[in-house]
Amino acid sequence: MIKAVIFDMDGVLLDSEPLIREAAMRMFAEHGLTVQPEDFRPFVGTGEDRFIGGVAEKYGFPLNPARDKARTYEIYAAVVNGKIKPLNGAPEFIQKARAKGLKLAVASSADQIKMEINLGGIGIPMETFDAVVSGSDVTKKKPDPEAFLKAAEKLGVAPKQCLVVEDAVNGVQAANAAGMKCLAVMTSFTAEDLHEADWVANDLADAPDEALEW
Repeated sequence: MIKAVIFDMDGVLLDSEPLIREAAMRMFAEHGLTVQPEDFRPFVGTGEDRFIGGVAEKYGFPLNPARDKARTYEIYAAVVNGKIKPLNGAPEFIQKARAKGLKLAVASSADQIKMEINLGGIGIPMETFDAVVSGSDVTKKKPDPEAFLKAAEKLGVAPKQCLVVEDAVNGVQAANAAGMKCLAVMTSFTAEDLHEADWVANDLADAPDEALEW
């Protein structure tokens, strides 16, 4: 029944969350605001608009979204240089899915510029996938299912025939709302946090075979 795998990016193919968090903290510091790493946790997996905007709201900071997000990406591009690599098992899982004849997509709440930086940096470029959906391609971010549904549409596959690979609670909820099965990896959250997924693994090297065989 499975015909496609839709990957989230951050926390699934690589772990860039600490680095984008560092970049955002530096951006806020340039404006004289000191924020804490834990301030970002509720907004993991929701895209940079919310990742940065949610923290700004907490502190009553007058965010200029276009300016401040662009500056965050400038800092981020410098921060990640040579520091990102694929998460354990990610390239092999992609190869295994492809060998089974499955279609592949990546659907992330991140903007395309971040996707290009990240995927190019880990040697899994966007051309690896049959379809790509970025945060700028959707009007509603996770936990809304729009990104996953749009990926399935681009692949020409019914939602119920798709496996989503996620690491965030928001992403698992989006997969469920899309009517897709979900494999969650514990990069960012615990197994208890991710209990709504169909399968939970430490990483993609530890993913159960049945996740690609139903």
